[in-house]
Amino acid sequence: MRNTSTGGVLEAMIVPSLRLGGYSCQMQTLIGCRPGGRAHKVDAIAEKNGSQILISLKWQQVNGTAEQKVPFEVICLAEAIKCGQYKKAYLVLGGEGWTLRDYFVGGGLNAHLVHADKVRIVTLEKFVGLANQGAL
Repeated sequence: MRNTSTGGVLEAMIVPSLRLGGYSCQMQTLIGCRPGGRAHKVDAIAEKNGSQILISLKWQQVNGTAEQKVPFEVICLAEAIKCGQYKKAYLVLGGEGWTLRDYFVGGGLNAHLVHADKVRIVTLEKFVGLANQGAL
């Protein structure tokens, strides 16, 4: 059995900042299917002024497999935006175990994934700051 308790902690860290920034939020929401047909559930959907923003959270406390999941998550979020219901998407990277964090946050995937620019990859600290200010 995997320990996924860090996901709940990460969610608990972003919800107050979303509310402070004037967003309502739905947690753990099914938004359709991922490429390949499996269900696509996002960690949160923030809404403000009629615009919905997808939020996916990845926690990497020590070196592990979360980094390998980032490109596919970007593909899935970009596809959801292309379908037109959502304004934008954020992939939030929390924890100190990322060896590729600077690469991801710096737009490194843009050269490899056609629609990677539709998804903003940010650190947890950056996301909380944007959310607090209502600037997502």
